[in-house]
Amino acid sequence: MPPARKRARTYDPAKTRTAVLAQFGNVRAAVRTLTPEQLAAPTRLGDWTVRELVAHIGMALTAVDRLLDEPEPARQDGRLLDWPFAIAAEADAIAATARRSAADHPDPDAHLADVERRFTARLDAHPGGRLLPTSAGALPLADYVVTRTAELVVHTDDLNAAVPGLDIPYDRQALAACTRLLADALAAKAPGGSTEVRIPPYAVVQCVEGPRHTRGTPPNVVETDPLTWIRLATGRTAWPDAVADARVSASGERADLGPYLPLLT
Repeated sequence: MPPARKRARTYDPAKTRTAVLAQFGNVRAAVRTLTPEQLAAPTRLGDWTVRELVAHIGMALTAVDRLLDEPEPARQDGRLLDWPFAIAAEADAIAATARRSAADHPDPDAHLADVERRFTARLDAHPGGRLLPTSAGALPLADYVVTRTAELVVHTDDLNAAVPGLDIPYDRQALAACTRLLADALAAKAPGGSTEVRIPPYAVVQCVEGPRHTRGTPPNVVETDPLTWIRLATGRTAWPDAVADARVSASGERADLGPYLPLLT
């Protein structure tokens, strides 16, 4: 008898919206403190400056504007878990748009304030089931807003890495949604039940082909903290480095996740 199909994780739209706005607010508060020298500093994202990274963070919400302005697709043909694997193809266009946005908006705080107002107004005006033509196919607005938690959490971490002492906090609900989305993406990329990946306190998933574990302690276990997991999933940290530095605990012959990472770049 084939194993039961796993039910897709669901997210509360109201909680997701609150999480997105909370994390965006955390970023806005930090951006207000940045000096011109800090805005001109390099980041770990190729040749992007902090100013361009901030502009890209604004784009995480303006993307909703852009997609809502497109004709609504006739039917849903994408899944939330398709999104992490679809965005790599847009990398060059995203970088060019971030540079233009940074040049067009010399006052980052004023720009982010305007972005937040428009985002809130658009969510107020459209139901969560409204379909958007995303790079991952037609997705409901409510699902697309979940992906915004990943964009904001990942790039908050990039900002913190670029500006020593900035220490932008992570909204708990945003961090949870980002962690779960990327953990579920791993399970989709490496389907199976031989390995248990634990990211306390937010996610546990089964993945990797092999003998399925049914009871007791799994023979293959990977455990790490949410930020380390997010860095692994997005290529900010390499799997061998995380294991060597004891940021990841991996036991069992099928506990090497290196071949499946990163998921989102």
